[in-house]
Amino acid sequence: MWFFRSPTIVHGEDALQHLREMQIRCAFIVTDGNIVKAGLLAPVVSELERIGASHTIFDAVEPEPALHTIAFGAAALRDFDPDWIIALGGGSALDAAKAMWVLHENPGLELESLSPMAPIELRRKCRLIAIPTTAGTGSEATWAFVITLPGDATTGFAPRKLGSGHPLAVPDLAIVDPRMTRTAPVRVTADSGMDALTQAVEGYLATWANDYTDGLCLVATKLALEHLPRAYRDPNDLEAREKMANSAAIGGLGYINSMVGLAHSMGHAFGAIFHVPHGRAVGLFLPTVIEFYASDARPVEVKTRFIELARFVGLRHDTEHLAGHELAARVRKLAKDIGQPLTIADLGIAFSDFEAKLGALVDAAMNDTVIFASPRQPTVEELRQLFVCAFEGKGVDF
Repeated sequence: MWFFRSPTIVHGEDALQHLREMQIRCAFIVTDGNIVKAGLLAPVVSELERIGASHTIFDAVEPEPALHTIAFGAAALRDFDPDWIIALGGGSALDAAKAMWVLHENPGLELESLSPMAPIELRRKCRLIAIPTTAGTGSEATWAFVITLPGDATTGFAPRKLGSGHPLAVPDLAIVDPRMTRTAPVRVTADSGMDALTQAVEGYLATWANDYTDGLCLVATKLALEHLPRAYRDPNDLEAREKMANSAAIGGLGYINSMVGLAHSMGHAFGAIFHVPHGRAVGLFLPTVIEFYASDARPVEVKTRFIELARFVGLRHDTEHLAGHELAARVRKLAKDIGQPLTIADLGIAFSDFEAKLGALVDAAMNDTVIFASPRQPTVEELRQLFVCAFEGKGVDF
């Protein structure tokens, strides 16, 4: 028995106006300072004022939100007692809102120990609307969230990202309005677009992939490959913006019901230790991971579906090895076209610093929550080699 979970999604130009049709008493808006400065909060507040809803604003969410920020926001939620939470922003704001919501309705719960299988309470106090301002994480369509746990200098533990969530924490409503992504800085467009692509590819390859997720992940992959360069070059290309917004949300629906894999595990570890944005990190590792999955050296029991995936996006090869490597090359070309780093060295990280933290990277990636869904499970030594290949830009032949 399996479940497919999804919010109600309102999408397309002027989707934000759907707020006019809602019954909202008071809204707790979770966002960040950059969203406020970009003017993206104003149209949301305007719609709330139109229907006579009161609101308060929590705009202290930082990139890769920290555990203490979540706790602070949950306390503010309890004080305000809204009937709706509105999450406005990129993946960090949307993830933070979900985590705050869980803590608000489950006092005493520790997020580090949250299990998707354990019963929790939600929707007894309030519900959640997610409004993305980037086309990337697909967090508006998922029940997962990623937060950053602090390091501990006394024990030597490095900061790490916690991928968590609960099936009940899927937003009630996602408003996917491409106009809300037009002000995204060019690097944010590139980073978030690579995130959308990576989650779609990994969602299709994951061991939990199924009939309900395959089509979503294939379409999301194709949309990202075709429209990300246009959205990157011209923020006013509304068709490209809409297609990328759709790619992120559709990919989110796909991967949250099938899982992601090794590129996300490596990206989570790398992003937390070297403070690299999530989309940039997972996108950097995606081609290396694809080559690892498709390698002729993979165990015979490892099954991949690169031939089908490659054909759907216009690449044709008759072996898994060649199809996988052609797809990896296509991803690298896209990354180059939008100015993304192709190697860890491209980020300006010295090999000595990378080498000093390699053990922590391997340990964090090996213990990441989503690695289990990878079609090929790496050994510790293979994972170490994958990080080195990503640093040097070498192909994977093991």
